[in-house]
Amino acid sequence: MDESVLLEAWRNGDRLAGDRLFRRHFPAVQRFFANKISNAATVEDLVQRTFLKCLEKPAGFAGLSTFRAYLLGIARFVLFGFFRESRRHSVLTELGSISVQDMGHGLSTIVGQNEEHQLLLQALRRIPLEQQVALELYYFEELAAEDAASVLEIPVGTMRSRVRLGKDALRKALAQLAPTTSLVHASDDDLAKWLRDIRRCLPKEPESAD
Repeated sequence: MDESVLLEAWRNGDRLAGDRLFRRHFPAVQRFFANKISNAATVEDLVQRTFLKCLEKPAGFAGLSTFRAYLLGIARFVLFGFFRESRRHSVLTELGSISVQDMGHGLSTIVGQNEEHQLLLQALRRIPLEQQVALELYYFEELAAEDAASVLEIPVGTMRSRVRLGKDALRKALAQLAPTTSLVHASDDDLAKWLRDIRRCLPKEPESAD
């Protein structure tokens, strides 16, 4: 069933429609939070907040992007709200320009399958948050540039630039973590392949959406 129809039905009290949407998109939303929040219970709470805001948001899903992109846009809003709450007693800083590690969050809830995966996951947490999100949307979720740009609320050209800058920042972070790793000198294609391979470490899509 079309997801805009399911969302409208859910808003009108059809809990089965809400359950179908939740099962379809829970893995993507959980992936979004999993390498940014160190506490598994907090991850689950933020996933729940995201779906509740999706239900409550007055404007709703306008169909201008994929429903996944729309939902991940809400997840980004929820994530930044959480970080602002947790930093309310610290110096005000533009959140997108600092890293998850800079904000004092511990080890990821994701466990890499091999040394390269572990290094990449650690390095992602050391780059500016908006660059981390851009790389994960593009490579983990395999969103089109247009849909990823809609999540970040930026022009498509800026999204592509952010991916490029993110890969440069990722190499620098890798060089700090493990100067001798071959990932530091990997081509763009090889680095993209490693990033896509990390998806195996992340929450999987359900076998059946319905």
